[in-house]
Amino acid sequence: MTDATITIHHNPACGSSRNTLALIRNSGVEPVVVEYLTTPPGRAKLVELVAALGMPVRALLRRNGTPYDELGLDDPALSDDQLIDFIVAHPILMNRPIVATPLGTRLCRPSEVVLEILQSPQRTAFTKEDGERVVDAALTTRNSRRVAS
Repeated sequence: MTDATITIHHNPACGSSRNTLALIRNSGVEPVVVEYLTTPPGRAKLVELVAALGMPVRALLRRNGTPYDELGLDDPALSDDQLIDFIVAHPILMNRPIVATPLGTRLCRPSEVVLEILQSPQRTAFTKEDGERVVDAALTTRNSRRVAS
């Protein structure tokens, strides 16, 4: 995988997803953008993403603005396979954005998590849509980690 093969599973209606996409672009890379609500991942791809994330399926579920409660997804008796089936049937249940790069795959909440897996440095300062500065003019993050060479 190269910089050009960064993939973001994206929801353009989500601020975190838009900010993550903007951070990727701020590194000088145009990722493959998969709008997962219009082009949902199939079961096999979803299983692959969960494995790459290294997190339980339940941690990938989104509750707000979804049929989570109506479907009774808080039932601890539901298996990972059953939960994956629900996500396949209702892609809105998948939390986002998920980004895959040569350095790993992450659920990028908050959006600056993507900085951990980008090979290319940030090219300019970056401020989220809500006004929170993520990368300052010296190209360092809030925790003083330099994100440019």
